[in-house]
Amino acid sequence: MSQLDTRNVLYFLNQESKTTKPSNEISNETLQKILQTLSKQILKEKTPSIQDLEHILQGVIKQSAEQQTLEENSESAETDIHASGEPVTKYLKKQGYLKDEKKWLTNKGFFEIGGKLLQDVMKAINEGGLGFHETKNIGTGSMVQDTTKKFEPDDDIKFLNVPQTVLNSIQRIAKKDSEIKFPITMEINDLEEFETIEEVKVAVVYCIDLSSTMKYSIGAGESSRIEAAKKALWSLYVLNKKFFPNDSIYIIGFGSFASKIDPRDIPYLKTYDANDNFLHYTNYQAAFRLALKILKYDGAQNKRIVMITDGQPSACFIDNESQKNNILADKPYSHFYIPDDATLSKLKNEHEIKLDTGAEMVYLCYRYRQVDQFIESRTLAEAKKCKREGIEVDTIMVSEEDELLSYVESLEMQLKGRAYYINPVNIDKILINDFISNKKKILNSTNRW
Repeated sequence: MSQLDTRNVLYFLNQESKTTKPSNEISNETLQKILQTLSKQILKEKTPSIQDLEHILQGVIKQSAEQQTLEENSESAETDIHASGEPVTKYLKKQGYLKDEKKWLTNKGFFEIGGKLLQDVMKAINEGGLGFHETKNIGTGSMVQDTTKKFEPDDDIKFLNVPQTVLNSIQRIAKKDSEIKFPITMEINDLEEFETIEEVKVAVVYCIDLSSTMKYSIGAGESSRIEAAKKALWSLYVLNKKFFPNDSIYIIGFGSFASKIDPRDIPYLKTYDANDNFLHYTNYQAAFRLALKILKYDGAQNKRIVMITDGQPSACFIDNESQKNNILADKPYSHFYIPDDATLSKLKNEHEIKLDTGAEMVYLCYRYRQVDQFIESRTLAEAKKCKREGIEVDTIMVSEEDELLSYVESLEMQLKGRAYYINPVNIDKILINDFISNKKKILNSTNRW
């Protein structure tokens, strides 16, 4: 076969193909604004549909286009999706951020937005540290530090600081003799090793209060307590998967009953209201009971339960008719509740929530800034079960009302745990900094030979 003669072929550089971008390409700056808008919309109590989302995002695109026209070099600016006439949501589906379902955020969108939220929190933490929580169990570390300590029995010799060890030997000999002779004789007390940081395996169950008061707004702002809590847990989960993949984070949502939540559903969590057949009360006992059940099957050494709530308990379980009758004898107008099949089916179909229910009946008693005595005793008993299993119990009060903290402080005092009282605006910084601190501890043993 004869070869093609290319001597008279002319080659032209197609500059247009290199410089011109497709008309439907969106600028990175605009994309970031869209993702920020998605995060705000999905965290709301009422998640918008894809159709409503399109209208909202069109407003973002329009605002971005107006800003571009004000820039001096707007001619060289990237063309955004608004000019092509293609729906923004359709573009985001092509890019893998959205899907055509009620829960419209894809796995890529979940981690992309969660990563942005995490970056914001980490930046704020670096500017000023907040929160600290030490680990209970420590062991041999894997991350070498610049600081050193005396070598101890059973320590790994690979962390030996050779220069410092030799110097220790020379200094010891110099105190006895004026002349240093080689080879140098070393003694066990001369050995010095680098300190290490242990990567602690942690299993944490975050129990989010979904009672009706969690939908209250934060001060004069638009966000609510539940939105702030969801935002914090979302970024915390991304942190865990990115840097500590061997650890476990579990999520429980609780009102009158508790339910295990898929972490990917954190953005979609909703509070209960009065139309949910008495599910909108606050049952600490239900959260503790389900958390204990989960952690018993986790092999991590360090286990914690973190309650995120805005008030004291107003519900607990009744084990038998005798307990119910005793309460009625003292309080004849008391309320008791067992969810019916229709309610359970509605929760499963509409909210994809499966309540952790058995044969127990729930006793409901809301008292303004007070806790019913029976509910208090049942709550404390369940929390102490967790402590006996070696599980630390901490509580974060997401509220601006000082009076509500007294019950939490009393509970944690008996459990020897920690009570955090924070403005909901700072919950993300507290949770993430606390989790990071709980992951590492400098090993500085005081044991001697």
